[in-house]
Amino acid sequence: MSSRLNRLRIGVVSIVLFALTASPLRLAVAQSPQATQRATSKPYSGDLSIFDYPDRDQKLQVNRVMDLLGITPGKTVADIGAGSGWFTVRAASRVGEKGTVIAEDINPKAIDYIRQRAVKENLTNIHPILGTSDDPKLAGNNIDAVLLLKVYHEVAHPIPFMQTLRASLAPGAKVGIIDRNGNGTNHGLNRDVVEREMGEAGYKLAGFYDFTKADGQDYFLIFETK
Repeated sequence: MSSRLNRLRIGVVSIVLFALTASPLRLAVAQSPQATQRATSKPYSGDLSIFDYPDRDQKLQVNRVMDLLGITPGKTVADIGAGSGWFTVRAASRVGEKGTVIAEDINPKAIDYIRQRAVKENLTNIHPILGTSDDPKLAGNNIDAVLLLKVYHEVAHPIPFMQTLRASLAPGAKVGIIDRNGNGTNHGLNRDVVEREMGEAGYKLAGFYDFTKADGQDYFLIFETK
């Protein structure tokens, strides 16, 4: 009886010791950002002029995109991941002198490029902003429309990034995301992943369109805050 009791005590102690040593490891894995962070593409850092190919306006149907986002004279617009400023200058012309376009990018070279472009094209309503991977660095709560054009798949921390963006939005603001289906690493991200992440960040889907590329691989999603 005594030896059986001793064996039982040893077994209990072993189980407790295993739990004490294994639990922190499991907890660390569960809380590790690398364990839950989805794959993203490396942000483009090459020649910015490649985004200004001649027929891009027609292929993207950019005027229809701006109509659906409610971009009209006097509005405040944010171009997230603005790159060369291709969309920035088109939105700036649409909102006019009484409107504002904030051109955000995490690449300092892109910010310099857009600043020079705004001067060259005499667009005084463009304001370049250098953001970070988890914060677009937009102040106030007056942004009426946002567009992420082929950039959402590059956002390293999409949920906190979009949660931070919410504080900068005016009531009724629309957030547009144009991207293509992919696995995150191939400069695309499946539509269902975008919808899930935006839901977690506090947005609801307000519109879905597929006219932004003839092959149907691209999608245009419009979100509003919940």
